[in-house]
Amino acid sequence: MRKQMIRAQLNVAGSYLTLIVEQLDAYLDYHQLDSLMEEQGSKEKRYYRSLLKSLRRLEVFCDEAKDAIAVLLQSEGFKTAAAERTLYGIYHQCIAEFFAPKSDTWYEDSRAAYTGESAILYHYEPPHSFKNLMLKLESSFQKVRQELECYETNNQSKAALEGNKKEGPAS
Repeated sequence: MRKQMIRAQLNVAGSYLTLIVEQLDAYLDYHQLDSLMEEQGSKEKRYYRSLLKSLRRLEVFCDEAKDAIAVLLQSEGFKTAAAERTLYGIYHQCIAEFFAPKSDTWYEDSRAAYTGESAILYHYEPPHSFKNLMLKLESSFQKVRQELECYETNNQSKAALEGNKKEGPAS
């Protein structure tokens, strides 16, 4: 039963990651810094460069995760522990990078869930094409995050328990 649930989560995450990677690839293939500058008529070249860099980083994480899922699903013996580690990694790399990128080029509005608006806020106004891409991606990332939230909670609990075991009884 547990294997079936994990396999189902891999399939769901893999489907969404495939869609996400396709959208990121299409955008990055046809948009470059100069076109973003022209589109918005902005002088925020440094910020736009950072937006594209964050997208490239996100694309790499998602593409690698998608490939890892494909390998797990195609392997003869289903490796539950490896699958769980992969799902945990997706949550902490792909999802985290979307909602809070390393370069801090955008950030998540935690109140957005209550307002029904986009959860992604920007430090400067991004080009329209970029904003539209992020809106499309957001729903997929929200769904994957909801699907994999149990790994965040379960792995935090496991880590806390393992940490207590290693420390031993209090002196």
